[in-house]
Amino acid sequence: MTMREALTWMPAWAAGGGLGALFYGGLWWTIRRGVSSPRPAPWFLGSLLLRMSLTVAGFHLVSGGRWERLLWCLLGFVMARVAVTRLTRPSTARQTRTARGP
Repeated sequence: MTMREALTWMPAWAAGGGLGALFYGGLWWTIRRGVSSPRPAPWFLGSLLLRMSLTVAGFHLVSGGRWERLLWCLLGFVMARVAVTRLTRPSTARQTRTARGP
């Protein structure tokens, strides 16, 4: 991969990371709000529709009809999932994991 190609795909990768952070961060926020709500169904349904709409629209805009951009965007999206999962892990789970080792 040349430097010129890398500069072409990096924005798609970064956009995928942003979309993933929005999607999975929104899911984390929804779960925290929904479980303490007396009516969780509207929280979960509304969040699902909003997160999916934004994500699909974002992927469509980023791809611009090119499968390579779509692939890089997907890679950033998956990497954001891993990051959000680690960052939102409860502190007791982090302590247990570090005590036992990787």
